[in-house]
Amino acid sequence: MRVMHFHFGKDGGTERFFINLANGMARRGVSQLSFIRPGRLWRPAVENATEIVESHYRRFSFDGLALKFLIRRRIEREKPEALVAWTPKACRLFPCKTSALRVARLGDYPPHLNYYRNVDVLVCNAPDIATHVRALGWKGRLEIISNFTQVAKADAVNRSDFDIPTDAVVVMAMGRLIARKGFDILIKAIAKTGNTHLWLVGQGEERESLQALAAGLGISHRVHFLGWQQDVRPFLAASDMFVMPSRFEPLGNVVLEAWAQDRPVISTRSQGPLWFMSDAANGLLVDIDDVDGLSSALQRLINDPALRERIVNGGRQTLVEKFSEDAICDAYLALFGSGVQSH
Repeated sequence: MRVMHFHFGKDGGTERFFINLANGMARRGVSQLSFIRPGRLWRPAVENATEIVESHYRRFSFDGLALKFLIRRRIEREKPEALVAWTPKACRLFPCKTSALRVARLGDYPPHLNYYRNVDVLVCNAPDIATHVRALGWKGRLEIISNFTQVAKADAVNRSDFDIPTDAVVVMAMGRLIARKGFDILIKAIAKTGNTHLWLVGQGEERESLQALAAGLGISHRVHFLGWQQDVRPFLAASDMFVMPSRFEPLGNVVLEAWAQDRPVISTRSQGPLWFMSDAANGLLVDIDDVDGLSSALQRLINDPALRERIVNGGRQTLVEKFSEDAICDAYLALFGSGVQSH
């Protein structure tokens, strides 16, 4: 089977799942070609799984025109079973006529369907996204296929390398450093919760403002900005708990990564977590933008070892039942092999 991916994303949760799926497909013998932007920090993680072509993809430019010509030639010559767009604008690269199944993978709520006029099937990673696109008027084929993450346990990084006191509680969070991720709320909650240090993994335009917030609260020494990490598992393994403070989160792949390393999770009641998380069963749920509620949840986990163990066990069970690599890769393989006639 031959699959072509069109990505052009940055450095966040979608990219982490792309890494997982590309490698999962490679382990199943799928031949892959991926078009991505130059300079992506995660490129080394997929180099052994897929052939890579780099392009800035500027639509009205020589680069963009050359890319479309290259794609058309490669499709005609290699006859892939499926083309997969990982960002809405990447759908523009799909040819109008092809025997390949044209798939758009949605990890967020699109504001409109304009980008998907040349698409055979939309794949949503959560049921609420599927409901949303139907409400927008999508009449075509629709599939719900969620994410999976690496479940192998990792060796923990040495906390002392990051100036963490031996008796401190390490709280971890990760994602694009943008407003919708709610990291400002988490930093404020950390300020209200004694003896805690925060590891914040990710890149983004809000980094300077978040650093200024920590400084203004007098906790710069307790908030550690770790940037993009190729492998987050050693940091998760060294942390005590994980927090996803998002104001808006269609799924929450980072929760799955925390569960895979047996970390207890706190999440806001955003869209994705409400689908697969139950309060005090496989995580603690708090209201969006509730600093005091988040601080209380942190303190609750710190003080209650039995609760931590129950949440860890519940998270592991949910991960196995809903988000296994075999189930997700099998679903994609079945989709890629189903052909255009299923549209």
